Amino acid sequence: MPTTSPILTRLLEQPDAPTLVAEAQAILEAERERRLQFYNDITESEKAEFINGEVVVHSPVKLEHNDANGNLLRMIKAYVVEHSLGYVGFEKVLIALTRNDYEPDLCFFPTKVYSQLDRKQTIFPAPDFVVEILSSGTAKRDRGIKYDDYEKHGVQEYWIIDPDKQALEQYLLDSKGNYELYLKAQSGYVEARAIKGLKLPIEAIFDDRLAHETVKAMYR
Repeated sequence: MPTTSPILTRLLEQPDAPTLVAEAQAILEAERERRLQFYNDITESEKAEFINGEVVVHSPVKLEHNDANGNLLRMIKAYVVEHSLGYVGFEKVLIALTRNDYEPDLCFFPTKVYSQLDRKQTIFPAPDFVVEILSSGTAKRDRGIKYDDYEKHGVQEYWIIDPDKQALEQYLLDSKGNYELYLKAQSGYVEARAIKGLKLPIEAIFDDRLAHETVKAMYR
């Protein structure tokens, strides 16, 4: 007999469970229609996500956010290309999960997934690796709904970058499919698990010159 989630168990214990289920189905159907409209309306010129039935349009990022994302992209993409490991997407790559759609700051698809993608593709499956860079407007979602969603959809590795504290948090899926905080640091090195062999100095995420030297060292 399949295991029932605690939330569903509590719902089924309610005397009006059929009515509640019917209401939930109606809400989710209306949400599905809004999601299809979101796919039709979204353009390449805006960064937007669909989260729990609502369209979330993001404001322009701060310089510190853009610098951290740019440095990570330079380093990770250089390594992935040099070793032919797959594809690195950033900002406008729309990830479609069961209910929600996200545009993570950075993500990685291994070759076996990337080789099946169409060059004109605009909606992507769950990646193996995701990076989100915190801001005042996104921190709650990055640590909340996105964290839970990435975990439930088997994203193997999730990095949360805090540009204010110049710190990195590395979460890895454990044997039960739950995220475990593997590393939280402002210095030293972070070694990726979802991108084989990738090892980066954490300070290079926040330092253009160190990021540049890190990329140069990859080709020596």
